[in-house]
Amino acid sequence: MNRLLKSALLLSASFFAAVLSGNAADTATATIVATPDHPNGVYREGEPIHWKVEIKPAGATATDGAGPLSYVVKKGGLTPIDKGTITLDHGVGALSASLPEAGTLLVEIKGGADGALKGAAGAIVSPEKIKVGAACPDDFDTFWKTQLAELEKIPAHPVLTPAGDGDPNGVHYEKITLDNIHGTHVQGQIARPVTGAKFPAILQLQYAGIYPLQKNWVTEKASKGWLAMNILAHDLPIDESEAFYQSQSAGPLKNYTLIGNESRETSYFLRMLLGDHRAAEYLASRPDWDGKTLVVIGTSQGGIQSFFTAAFFPKVSAVIVEVPAGCDPGASAAGRAFGWPYWAASKSEKVMETSRYYDAVHFAARIKCPLLVGVGLIDTTSPVGAVYAAFNSAQGPKEIVPMVHGDHKTHHEEFGPRREAWLKALLQGQPAPVAASK
Repeated sequence: MNRLLKSALLLSASFFAAVLSGNAADTATATIVATPDHPNGVYREGEPIHWKVEIKPAGATATDGAGPLSYVVKKGGLTPIDKGTITLDHGVGALSASLPEAGTLLVEIKGGADGALKGAAGAIVSPEKIKVGAACPDDFDTFWKTQLAELEKIPAHPVLTPAGDGDPNGVHYEKITLDNIHGTHVQGQIARPVTGAKFPAILQLQYAGIYPLQKNWVTEKASKGWLAMNILAHDLPIDESEAFYQSQSAGPLKNYTLIGNESRETSYFLRMLLGDHRAAEYLASRPDWDGKTLVVIGTSQGGIQSFFTAAFFPKVSAVIVEVPAGCDPGASAAGRAFGWPYWAASKSEKVMETSRYYDAVHFAARIKCPLLVGVGLIDTTSPVGAVYAAFNSAQGPKEIVPMVHGDHKTHHEEFGPRREAWLKALLQGQPAPVAASK
């Protein structure tokens, strides 16, 4: 396997293991934090960018006797354009840069003995001008309409199985299975309030990895008034033992993003995305849906799934995605870093041709409903430039929330309040509270 691709997959696996274990905390005694002088990290062409660089927690001594910090500035998170050192005074220093054209900057910072202390800084310049790296194929819509037509030939055959004694918060919970292409299935869970006849619907699509679904992911939403559905990205039971999912991850689904990736007809993502469409279609067919509100939400891999679902199922009324993955796999052609699922690391022309049909940017370009996006300025799994390329392509009302200290899994504090404000309004049947991007 290509060394870069193998490394990227290992990094991705370690991230999702951390998500599942709930261990997002950094156990180091000290870390480097860089804060831009613009609160949202957004600048114009040629404008000076200044970061305050600190060793945190205050008073940490990890760099005592180790001299100044070193840094490398990378344009587009890819190309080094500057490097140097940062002298600290009582644990605080300064760093400056600029970019004469639209794009992004990622600064890698190291310090301490043997460079063991690490940090990063990010900024984005004229983000509204960032465009996709690889053009949309001419037959993109024809391909996907053909695949969806094949899906429609297969009856959904929903099978609902009550599980357990329900939930103390007054909700009804069931497991669900739907038929999908090639004899496969969509497997998930669904919950709704016990009291009431019709409800707004929400579909949650999952981040990458092989793992069970948690019951409270739907029951918590149902307790607030949602008709809530949540599906696995894989055709697997949703509540098996940890050992079961580990065996799948080490066996038939090992490196699943690579399965069939030399052809658009055999890509592992084909079944996954069509399953998302089927789930949304099923929600909209239920008599207890209110016929108005159908929200799709997802984080990371759930981002590409959400973009696809909204692109080709017009009853989706709003999309909320956090650090969406699968955006702009051809980013290197535009001088930017590519992200998960790291198709470009294969250096295969066939894989890259396939990726054009699964590029979340092209799905986003077909979204006309309100869209909320959270993007981490130091995220290397869903690079900031790739996410903005998708956001800029969307056609409807839209809002993006830059998270200045956000990597792929932590420091998303800026996004949470906006997500909750959107969900509260949509649950009440109000329009999405789209705020102007700053």
